[in-house]
Amino acid sequence: MSRSAALLPGIRTSAHQVAAEVVHVRPAQGFAVLLNMGMNLVVHEMTELPPIAMADKKDGKGTGNSTGVVTKTKPKTKKPDLYRVLILNDDFTPMEFVVHILERFFRKSREEATRIMLHVHNHGVGECGIYTYEVAETKVTQVMDAARQNQHPLQCVMEKK
Repeated sequence: MSRSAALLPGIRTSAHQVAAEVVHVRPAQGFAVLLNMGMNLVVHEMTELPPIAMADKKDGKGTGNSTGVVTKTKPKTKKPDLYRVLILNDDFTPMEFVVHILERFFRKSREEATRIMLHVHNHGVGECGIYTYEVAETKVTQVMDAARQNQHPLQCVMEKK
């Protein structure tokens, strides 16, 4: 057992930490201990606080045998909102250009791109993919820029799923 594990029994350690030296304990800010491993600092999770001297409220003397327990709450991460990227039909953009756009920016196979293009042609709108906000925004911008550069009025939009 390392020297730090002997000093701080509530800390998970492993056999390779024999030369570890406790640098700083900050249980109120992240429940972690920094161990000095030569040039590297390693952060370890504390399961409970080590014995510490605490002043008695009545007489002000430290007892030296008080312990505390650290509870660690897991933050719940919220899944990002998803957005559908849609291509809108127009009467001027060539079908082959739409297929090219779907292959290039949405990584669709020739068959899948043709299927989506025909759906756009027959129904007026077609879904190219579902992405997080930033990715969807980038895809819409790429499609609109490519359409403008090739002088096509193709429209691409995104909507929250």
